[in-house]
Amino acid sequence: MNTKTTMPISEARKRIFEIAKEVQKPSNYYTLTEKGRPKVVLMSAEEFESWQETLEVMHEFPHLEKDIKEAEKEYKKGEYITLEELLEKEGFILSDKSKIKYGVSARHTKKSSKRAKKNR
Repeated sequence: MNTKTTMPISEARKRIFEIAKEVQKPSNYYTLTEKGRPKVVLMSAEEFESWQETLEVMHEFPHLEKDIKEAEKEYKKGEYITLEELLEKEGFILSDKSKIKYGVSARHTKKSSKRAKKNR
């Protein structure tokens, strides 16, 4: 729901706490006017940050929609590499976690079981 409310700045001054509460709801914002002309827009800090992030992404990736479609086509054709392959290609050293063994000795397991029974 997109709720836009327009009011004079003088009216907003009287209702600032109410307005601050209202703009916390998603997509609610106020356009404040001076002499009938839009002067300022009030929205929640969270929504403002979201707009800023969106604009940054749009600036960094001006053809994002086209890039996504192209990436999807390449993926379907099998023309991609895994994250591990990319990191390796870029010079990162990955540990081989398959060689690392994690576990608990049988002796330790028996002691834990006995302690658990005692504490019941």
